[in-house]
Amino acid sequence: MKKPFILFIFTAITLQVIAQTGSEIYLFDLSVKKQKITISNPVNITNHKGYDNQPFFHPDLPLVYYASFNDDGRSDIRSYDYKNKFTKSITETSDKEYSPTVTLDKQYLSCIIQREDGSQNLGKYPIDGGDPIVIINNLTVGYHVWGDNSHLGLFVLGTPNTLHYVLLPMKKDTILAENIGRSLHRVPGETSISFIHKVTEKDWVIKKIDTRTLKVTEVGPAVSGHEDLAWIPDGKILMSDGPKIFYMDPAEGPGWNEVQLSGTNVLKGVTRLAVSSNGKKLAVVVAE
Repeated sequence: MKKPFILFIFTAITLQVIAQTGSEIYLFDLSVKKQKITISNPVNITNHKGYDNQPFFHPDLPLVYYASFNDDGRSDIRSYDYKNKFTKSITETSDKEYSPTVTLDKQYLSCIIQREDGSQNLGKYPIDGGDPIVIINNLTVGYHVWGDNSHLGLFVLGTPNTLHYVLLPMKKDTILAENIGRSLHRVPGETSISFIHKVTEKDWVIKKIDTRTLKVTEVGPAVSGHEDLAWIPDGKILMSDGPKIFYMDPAEGPGWNEVQLSGTNVLKGVTRLAVSSNGKKLAVVVAE
């Protein structure tokens, strides 16, 4: 790939993030019953003017990690302890960090690291603090998901955007799909990762890949024009159209049902969603 092309993509993703309007992250209690899902008790866990986004729950601890712009327009990783109601800065570097993700061994926070010179790596920070380790520096990675401790699904920016599956020990990189959305997730109870395939401008489909066989299967239609989703541990999927949140149960077939909201309605311009590993908490990014 020629250097000017790479630099153009770095600039594109930087402008994409900076140009976004301010956002906040709300934490809800999540109640999941067989045919009814309810969210309640919204709490603004960021309460900070500007960009706060890309929430990710620690699998064991009452922590939500997220990316947050500081006053200089640089993105750092922060965490919110929702048991003790405490916010902590995880990174305070001259670089910009995005998309914090707890690695499956729970020893690191992997993330996108954008350098001052515009170069962009996928790296990981020790979860208790320390210098980052570079994982991938030869692809323009926008988003990522761990298949296991040494295999990664990657959203790689380009024309078109592509889904890569990388085997780190063998340095093997396989392109599995084109024209994908930014939302990559492990599928609960399976050896699969999910993605949104933008088949046409209007036809967006949720699909999953078995990481053992690399077989792709269709899960169901995405909420029209939207690409952010979250899996509930029981296998249901959450998506939003902006002012409302919906769920689909793939076991019952394709089709979206509205999530019930109990109490104050703070939902507007909803984008990213994240569910805690016990299925009792939902983090929602809303417009500021």
